[in-house]
Amino acid sequence: MTPGDDTPAGRNPPWSRDELILALSLYIAHRPRLPSKGGPEVTALSKVLNRLHRAGGEEGRPDLRNPAGCYMKLQNFRRFDPDYTAEGKKGLKAGNKEEGPVWDTFAADPARLHATAKAIEAAIMGNEGPSLPAPDPGEDDPMEAEAPEGRVLTRLHRFRERSRKLVEQRKAAALKAGKGLACEACGFDFGARYGQRGAGFIECHHTRPVHTLRPGETTRLSDLALLCANCHRMIHSARPWLTVEELRGALLPVQLTEPNGAQGLR
Repeated sequence: MTPGDDTPAGRNPPWSRDELILALSLYIAHRPRLPSKGGPEVTALSKVLNRLHRAGGEEGRPDLRNPAGCYMKLQNFRRFDPDYTAEGKKGLKAGNKEEGPVWDTFAADPARLHATAKAIEAAIMGNEGPSLPAPDPGEDDPMEAEAPEGRVLTRLHRFRERSRKLVEQRKAAALKAGKGLACEACGFDFGARYGQRGAGFIECHHTRPVHTLRPGETTRLSDLALLCANCHRMIHSARPWLTVEELRGALLPVQLTEPNGAQGLR
């Protein structure tokens, strides 16, 4: 059993997707040879992972993500590495259920992997204590999938798109340009449908790739798309998240029934 991998009483929590991305970045950077167990690279990974927990306001045991456990996690990734298994080797099997999905998402795209790892590090390196935005109430909503890049960058994404100030500025810019507040994916307009009760109602979606986000960076209004609640929920409903363009292209004609019984396609 990998140190720090299980959760019975008194044990450390399972490795998160964020942690696995950071570990895989180190693995891919040194592939096919791994850094030594007591080497500076593994020690540095251990320190970053422990800072990740502190940044989220979590407290762990003194041996949380120690270098030995980090080194064994690198060994776990070997079982997914075709260059390693082609030699008849197997790697460590006892690991985390997220290791395979993280490998499948990032191993073939080192540039995205390393950019994501650097973005996570940048988000947690502010100080020694909690440095991330407070968790969003919907963070653990089973109907909203965490981004492939992990919880830290998902939290930054949601923090930006749910900033009341930014949302109001984006809506004002659309109205000033004479574009109205219709959903940019399906065209739904709350004001047109619900009258005065729906006037001015619309949500915002941050469109930049999650791995490009940096803490403290100014969000441009052009980074925000206006979406109805349904379309916004659909973008976040599964991995990988869809772009607005992809969601727009996935829309199907819908048969609507009006209150008077009339029907029509939309």
